[in-house]
Amino acid sequence: MKKIFLIFIIFLFSFGTFAQDETAAELDELFNQLKKTNNPMSARKIEGKIWKLWTTHPTQDSLTSLLAKGSEYMAQNELTSAHNVFSKAIELDPDWAEAWNKRATVLYLMGNLELSQSDIDMVLKLEKRHFGALSGQGLVQTAMKNYQKAIDSYIEAHKVYPAMETPLMMIERLKEIIKKESI
Repeated sequence: MKKIFLIFIIFLFSFGTFAQDETAAELDELFNQLKKTNNPMSARKIEGKIWKLWTTHPTQDSLTSLLAKGSEYMAQNELTSAHNVFSKAIELDPDWAEAWNKRATVLYLMGNLELSQSDIDMVLKLEKRHFGALSGQGLVQTAMKNYQKAIDSYIEAHKVYPAMETPLMMIERLKEIIKKESI
């Protein structure tokens, strides 16, 4: 009986690793496609597939549901509830970048810029290509009046996702702000 249980446990861990590897390979392919396309419509389709993978936990449906529940709270402006749900998701899987990203977003909306930046740092440690976190970092750094850091974040987001228009628009705005402040 112990042998069967041990085999079952090994199988579960192997499946989790396989699912994570499969997700990582799919993300790699999508990011390659995203970098190569200049067509905004094609890029948005690829972006949608990336977001779907990011918001779907690779091994635990319950965590996918938890993230969706937190997102519902966020959409209803129930930010404390959303924060608590995303914190629970992070507690259950601290290696899931999207849980950190969602909490970073809520913290930004709550005005907790330093904590938001801290969570963004975790997102980027786990997924350096996270264009959502890079753009969010641009917003956080802009709010903190760290305009050059914001520009750097938008440059990185543009490198990952060249067809996304927001980074280029924000870079231009930030350059204008810097120019006005230097006069």
